[in-house]
Amino acid sequence: MAGGLLGGAALYVAAPVVLGAAGFTAAGVAAGSVAATVMSYATAVPGGATVVGALQSVGAAGAGWKIATAGAAAGYKIVKAVVYDD
Repeated sequence: MAGGLLGGAALYVAAPVVLGAAGFTAAGVAAGSVAATVMSYATAVPGGATVVGALQSVGAAGAGWKIATAGAAAGYKIVKAVVYDD
């Protein structure tokens, strides 16, 4: 259980930092960033623009507590299932 909590907590803290570093910022997609590259290829992949839009929304909101909490819960469940085979 502790591993699941650590995984969830790490995702909760890391999500806004990682998205910001990738270029998904509150001001929009940063020019020359990984996010800009992903955005340029997104239209070639079915559903790609939707994914980029979602990441931009999360980045613009600073990951928002609801999204971060959902990510933390998902991380907990994944680690619990893998480590404890539940």
